Amino acid sequence: MANKVYPDAEAAFAGLLHDGMMIMAGGFGLCGIPEKLILALRDSGVKGLTVISNNAGIDGAGLGLLEPGERGAASRLPGPERA
Repeated sequence: MANKVYPDAEAAFAGLLHDGMMIMAGGFGLCGIPEKLILALRDSGVKGLTVISNNAGIDGAGLGLLEPGERGAASRLPGPERA
C-alpha cells in the first residue's frame, strides 16, 4: 500500500498540479478548510484554476487567497459570494 502521509503540503502536491485544473475543497467558511494546501496552491505558481466550494471564504483568507488577482491562482471561483 502506498504511503499517503507527506511531510508538508508541497510534497503532497508534487507532480500533481498543472495550469487550468479543477480543484474542489471542503470546509465551512474559515472552519475546517485545508489552510496549508490552499497556501501551497497559491505559492505553487499554478494558474487558471477553477475552484469549487460551498463557501469561498473571505478576501485575503481561506479560498479567497486563490481568487483572481495579482497572486491568485484561480480564474474562476463559482459558488456563493464571499463575505
